[in-house]
Amino acid sequence: MDKNSSVAEEGNKEEEQYLNLIREILTRGTWEEGRNGRTKSIFGHSMRFSLQDGKIPILTTKKTAWKTCLKELLWFIRGETDNKLLQDQGVHIWDGNSTREFLDSRGLNNYDVNELGPIYGRQWRNFNAPYISKKDKRFAEGLPENEKLYYNIEGGVDQLQQIIDALKDPAQRTSRRLIMTAWNPCQLDNMALPPCHILCQFNVHDGNKLSCSMYQRSNDEACGTSFNIASYSFLTHLIAKHCGLEAYEFVYFKGNCHIYEEHVDGLKLQITREPYPFPTVSIKQVRENINDYCVDDFEIHNYQHHEPIKFQMVA
Repeated sequence: MDKNSSVAEEGNKEEEQYLNLIREILTRGTWEEGRNGRTKSIFGHSMRFSLQDGKIPILTTKKTAWKTCLKELLWFIRGETDNKLLQDQGVHIWDGNSTREFLDSRGLNNYDVNELGPIYGRQWRNFNAPYISKKDKRFAEGLPENEKLYYNIEGGVDQLQQIIDALKDPAQRTSRRLIMTAWNPCQLDNMALPPCHILCQFNVHDGNKLSCSMYQRSNDEACGTSFNIASYSFLTHLIAKHCGLEAYEFVYFKGNCHIYEEHVDGLKLQITREPYPFPTVSIKQVRENINDYCVDDFEIHNYQHHEPIKFQMVA
């Protein structure tokens, strides 16, 4: 798509929600000294994004690496927690949180490098199942068979599959209990990083229109928010396709909305840019198992964007 073509007359009021939030934080936010640096922040915000007719809210005021975002989402969906699987796909989102130094700072000395513990995907697919580190599993290989049992426990609650099963059933799909949470107080200390996006709810209205709302406790507005919007919108489109529904809306509820000091200049540039209309997404096929979708199943159409802005992720 020609980056020099004019912005459509209708503009993009939905992306303006994000730009206005950045302006609000820069204008009235307060400076705080946090765990990993100095941030300017406000508390409490919400946004709404239409997903109708295939629309996908991938931010346009900077180039967003949507394939990287999608690879991470599919990794979550499969319940994976090994960062090496992402690295092998050229995805480095979790690198800063999976080093020896970072894991040791969390007291996770028995984890291998790139082992992240029971984070998002584990909670989505095996909520509260005991987490056994790779080191302990290697130790168990030398044990008698009857003593290996504890080290091979999976179990837990497959929250995502329960939601899929309900959405496929016309008698259950309008339930107000279609909730998936990654926040598990019992296992927070076993996670390399406690989850930022902690809870989502799915809702069907008018027979077949699927929406998703998500609550996020901690929002890195420069690096994280563009991915969070795209990721849960991809998830909603995927689940709608998988369950024979139509994607309708993503509703985003935000707690601590912050800008790291080192990101201020880049965001000041970004808010000067006029957003383009959002692209659309199509999913080529319906697979039997939600685990089996791959990046090549997704096609993005008409993604027009401004130049990238480099923001260093803060671990």
